[in-house]
Amino acid sequence: MTPTILLSTVSSDAHTWNLVYLELLLRERGHRVRNLGACVPDDLLLRTCLLKRPGLLMLSSVNGHGADDGERLIRRLREVPALTTLPAVIGGKLGTSGDTGAADRRHRLIRAGFDEVFEGADSIPRFLGYLDRLQHATGRSLVHSGQKGGR
Repeated sequence: MTPTILLSTVSSDAHTWNLVYLELLLRERGHRVRNLGACVPDDLLLRTCLLKRPGLLMLSSVNGHGADDGERLIRRLREVPALTTLPAVIGGKLGTSGDTGAADRRHRLIRAGFDEVFEGADSIPRFLGYLDRLQHATGRSLVHSGQKGGR
């Protein structure tokens, strides 16, 4: 089975437009996407990762609390032996102070266990480049070999 991108917000983020946009963008590029939606509790996200074994966990947040919630979640995820190597990224509006502190947030989130952090005006192109590099490095396509965007 082709790996799927598991897409979600952090537990405190009720926004869905960012998830819809990202899901459509990824499906248009041929990726398989499982969108868990908004306000996903940490335990549910961890269980879903264990059950579905995605090729990538992608968290998107626009409420400004993504860094704090994401840091807590990724630390828990990395404590699960079966999930220590799961590629995981986070992006969006991760802090309440705009671009101020973005570099510090990025370093903190990577130290906590994220593979990459995407914040700022160039987030989408950098994320798409990351996907291309991930596929090349792992030799596993995150793209469905048949119909585009299958679940």
